[in-house]
Amino acid sequence: MDGSRRLETRDITRIVAFAAILAVLGIPGAIPIGGAVPITAQTLGVMLAGAVLGAWRGAAAVVIFLVLVLAGLPLLSGGRGGAGVFAGPSAGFLIGWIFGAFVVGAIVRFAGRPPVWWRTAVGCFVGGALVVYAIGIPVQSAVTGLGLRETATTSAAFLPGDLLKVVAATVITMALWRAYPRAFGNPTRLGRVPS
Repeated sequence: MDGSRRLETRDITRIVAFAAILAVLGIPGAIPIGGAVPITAQTLGVMLAGAVLGAWRGAAAVVIFLVLVLAGLPLLSGGRGGAGVFAGPSAGFLIGWIFGAFVVGAIVRFAGRPPVWWRTAVGCFVGGALVVYAIGIPVQSAVTGLGLRETATTSAAFLPGDLLKVVAATVITMALWRAYPRAFGNPTRLGRVPS
């Protein structure tokens, strides 16, 4: 088997592994905060997918996960799944996860560089929170019939939890980079392998 084929197989394995991580992060369930969209640990998985796998592979992991949800597997927090979740108030946030993971990966792995803590934190916040909100809030507003401002105000309750997830994703990403840089793909393509 040639090197490019092995790399492709490794990439697929890593993508599928992160789709599974997203599913596992739904097991603890959701924390309802009074709105239509619950707090979940799965956005942490979205941040990690982008940070570790990079833009395209991170987004691919989220797409695989969402296709399984669409097929009816109860992988979302609270055991939700099926086409109905894509017609509900969470739909925009779920779709936002794809773009969020892409943006996280694009920022964290900018120009093929290895991750550094500040770029990881910025990437996780911009992609994992701001991009997801930018897509999720307008869709939630349209689905619920609430005004955009009211929906945005309600969604602001999620920011403290998202900031904690940004910190957690940054710490996990940097620890993983130091301990096992191969999780990020071919470490020689990302610059110096840390000691």
